[in-house]
Amino acid sequence: MFFTYLRRELRRRRKAAFVVASGLALGIALVIVVTSVSAGMSAAQDKVLQSLYGLGTDMTVTKAQTPPGENGQPSRPRFQFDAKGEGDANADAEQSHDIVMPQGFQTLDAATVGKVSGQDGVAQAVGGLSLQVMKVNGQFKRGEFRGAQGGKGTGGGRGGAGGAGGAGGGQGGTVEGGGANFDVNSFSVYGADVAHPALGPLTTSKITSGRGFQTGEADTAVAVVDSAYATQNKLAVDSTLTIKNTPFKVIGIATADSGDATANVYVPLKQAQTLAGTADKITTVYVQAKDSQAIGSVKQAIQKNVPDTTVTTSADLADTVSGSLSTASSLASTVGTWLSYAVLAAAFLVAGLLTSSAVSRRVREFGTLKALGWKSGRVTRQVAGEALVNGLIGGVLGIGVGLAAAYAITAISPSLTAHLAGGGGRGAGGPGGGGRMFGAARHTAGKAVDVALTAPVSLATIGLAVALAVAGGLVAGGFGGWRASRLRPADALRRVE
Repeated sequence: MFFTYLRRELRRRRKAAFVVASGLALGIALVIVVTSVSAGMSAAQDKVLQSLYGLGTDMTVTKAQTPPGENGQPSRPRFQFDAKGEGDANADAEQSHDIVMPQGFQTLDAATVGKVSGQDGVAQAVGGLSLQVMKVNGQFKRGEFRGAQGGKGTGGGRGGAGGAGGAGGGQGGTVEGGGANFDVNSFSVYGADVAHPALGPLTTSKITSGRGFQTGEADTAVAVVDSAYATQNKLAVDSTLTIKNTPFKVIGIATADSGDATANVYVPLKQAQTLAGTADKITTVYVQAKDSQAIGSVKQAIQKNVPDTTVTTSADLADTVSGSLSTASSLASTVGTWLSYAVLAAAFLVAGLLTSSAVSRRVREFGTLKALGWKSGRVTRQVAGEALVNGLIGGVLGIGVGLAAAYAITAISPSLTAHLAGGGGRGAGGPGGGGRMFGAARHTAGKAVDVALTAPVSLATIGLAVALAVAGGLVAGGFGGWRASRLRPADALRRVE
């Protein structure tokens, strides 16, 4: 009897049922879209942060760079070249000099890795050394001294800033020609712990040619080169890259998964320490926690037990990401969320009022049913059942519209830009190559990374939509049921013509 009466009433009042269901559908669809877009924003941000951190890295431990000139820190790089004198057969020979120095952070003792590994909640920790290489190649050209009477000599010294004139040069002459022609090439080098290849910045790149490091190559002069840098400098597998008079054999070419690479060149950690003259030193400790939910407590333990260090988590880094990604995420999590819930609340209210209004128009019907023996509870259940079915219909429509909108967003994949903080930002301090946080920096300005927006719809979102549909039906049924329960048979008799 319940379902027969329910089916007949819904069929007879199709327009009213459609209005109620449409209002609920709009609110539910909006909630699905906002929830899925927010999930897409979170995924996009995670992708950006992954490019900053390295796969499997939950936090990093660093030490802020000492200001130039303090504690023996050099105020600026110094280049030294041989001064070729007059008559030196190699006076015009090409000269080269490399400066290799830690980049972004003050160095830490390699023993810091062991201290960090011993903290509660730490699964593993790996050290790395970020370096900046400045390579200067070129030559000085001696000038020619011309005397006042046309005499000619060769200026001594370098760069044409000759001595007191060549033999037979005369007095009062000038030095002509000469000078210096030098090329400066700067690139970043990251010293990776080859014994732990699954943790650290190199894991954000994929080996696309050759191979990666092997665990026994700690003392071997081998290198993995970023694909962009390799193309720019015409490097390939088995090429030789010379750093500070040490030839490194290129064993692999790596391509960054997203954004820019952490470094131009990757070498074994021990080799990087030798190049920089910083034996048993590192700049960064990459940490993986046993439980991702306990990252906060692990951070506190490291800060307490490993003094004079800065611990940075992905949550800290998230504050450094700006651009359209950050703006869109903020809008989705604030304006979008409140708007969707406001629309949903309005839909619930309208559904309840429409149901209550429909009950008012059915006074004679319900009064007659009561006169025939229907109790108030049965009338209330009948009204609530109709409202619940309307809510479920609205839920189905809302889920369909929401899924279609989420699919359209994913298919279009609008591009969002994330600006990553540049050199020395926040406690994380270190700029990474091309704007990354961890690695030797190639630029002091931030780097823009483009990410495609998706709108994934999870089962939890579908479950939320179903729950909202049921809740909407119950709210509308509550309004109508309360109204129906107050009707009396006498009200029906007064309306009989």
